[in-house]
Amino acid sequence: MLELRDITKRFGEVLANDRINIKITEGTIHAIVGENGAGKSTIMRIAYGFYTADSGEILVDGQVRRIDTPHDAIAQGIGMVHQHFMLVENMTVAENIVLGSEPGSAAALDLKSASQKIRALSEEFKLAINPSAVIETLSVGQQQRVELLKALYRDARLLILDEPTAVLTPQEVEEFFTILRGMREQGKTVVIITHKLDEVLAISDEVTVMRDGRVVGRVKTKDTNAAELARMMVGRDVLLRVEKPDADAGATVLSLQDLRVMGMDGTPRVDGLTFDVRAGEVVGIAGVEGNGQTELIESLAGLTEPELVSGRVEFEGRDITTATAKERKQMGVAHIPEDRHRRGLLLDFDLAENSILGVQDREPIVSFAGVMLDNGAIERRARQIIKDFDVRPANPALPARSLSGGNQQKLIIGREFDLHPKLLLVAQPTRGVDIGAIEFIHRKLIALRDAGCAILLVSAELEEVTALADRLLVIHEGKIVGEVDPKVATTEEIGLMMTGGHR
Repeated sequence: MLELRDITKRFGEVLANDRINIKITEGTIHAIVGENGAGKSTIMRIAYGFYTADSGEILVDGQVRRIDTPHDAIAQGIGMVHQHFMLVENMTVAENIVLGSEPGSAAALDLKSASQKIRALSEEFKLAINPSAVIETLSVGQQQRVELLKALYRDARLLILDEPTAVLTPQEVEEFFTILRGMREQGKTVVIITHKLDEVLAISDEVTVMRDGRVVGRVKTKDTNAAELARMMVGRDVLLRVEKPDADAGATVLSLQDLRVMGMDGTPRVDGLTFDVRAGEVVGIAGVEGNGQTELIESLAGLTEPELVSGRVEFEGRDITTATAKERKQMGVAHIPEDRHRRGLLLDFDLAENSILGVQDREPIVSFAGVMLDNGAIERRARQIIKDFDVRPANPALPARSLSGGNQQKLIIGREFDLHPKLLLVAQPTRGVDIGAIEFIHRKLIALRDAGCAILLVSAELEEVTALADRLLVIHEGKIVGEVDPKVATTEEIGLMMTGGHR
């Protein structure tokens, strides 16, 4: 159905796609895998008209087509769900979904019929989204579901999905895969961009592997395995599991006592949590996104309005319930946010400037009695973080938005690790990150734990949180519904608890 011939794309001096050739067979599920920066999202954005290729051609149904805009792609039956959301935050779900294909007339927008169709799609695909909800009130996971609905609303014949299962439980992933297989049986075509090799092997018919802007392999899924795909992606053998010694837990660093966090609508988001995190251990929080994880981490980082928080939070025995984010940072609390664009980076600032966020008022970043930024010290700090955490391209002068999602994540992690924290609050550490970078980030987290840091980890990746956690708490509707041993608990057991079931 779709063929990309000799596609080349540059962004300044960066060669993102180098004479790419990809064929997507009609009625199949085709996976595209590769490290961050390999060019896989770029080539699919070209197919969707979000970018224009410098050279090469696009064929749809065997005919050369000019696709300069997403509108052109939609007209050809191509839809795409992007890794980073394309939503207007102060508009409703329904208003976002119909943008570009508004029902009704220019004088009267018919949102009622659109909302009915959206509700039907939401129920059909078990996405549980209210068409009247305003985007800025939704969690990251719910926003991703809106993006999926946006593509489904347009009846795409070919659906490009960029990391589509990042916010789903194991049971929901299976349901989603059942839907994709049903679409395939009906003759529809799916392209899935993912770093989850187990999902590639479970759902796809064919796999295209990219590295450094080029296609390095195309294989039938039934003829390959995870180790071979990882080797092609990275160019070396990759450790596909987390290796860590047993935790040597020390004194209590973080203690929560009946912590409650209210939403702006007056409903509880975190509902009476009581637990401890000790030095030298990773405590994981497993749950479907939107069940209080975001509010928990942000309240502990000091980012929540004090009047919305009750209960008691202690750090090394000291009451910090009303402490500001700056005060907590100075005490030794570091924070890796779930939404790197909203909470982690200033996208139009360069890497050097982003590397000092949170310490911009400390020596040696400031000099001359704390009133002048030391540009030399800032650049040295940035270069060291870039080197230690393998941020690519390794240019401190580049704007943060020019980096791939995985390299943006490595910059944030490097910045927070450089604080030598006593407590690390980390949410979704490897969202949208490739397999090589995941291995790297996991090693860094375990090394920090072994150095005595207390780590509170939230991840929508159940495999990740069970592999990294020494103790695992399951959250549902803002409450801890159980604690399990991640070494022995099954994925199905944890998934059931995540959705409100009982062990």
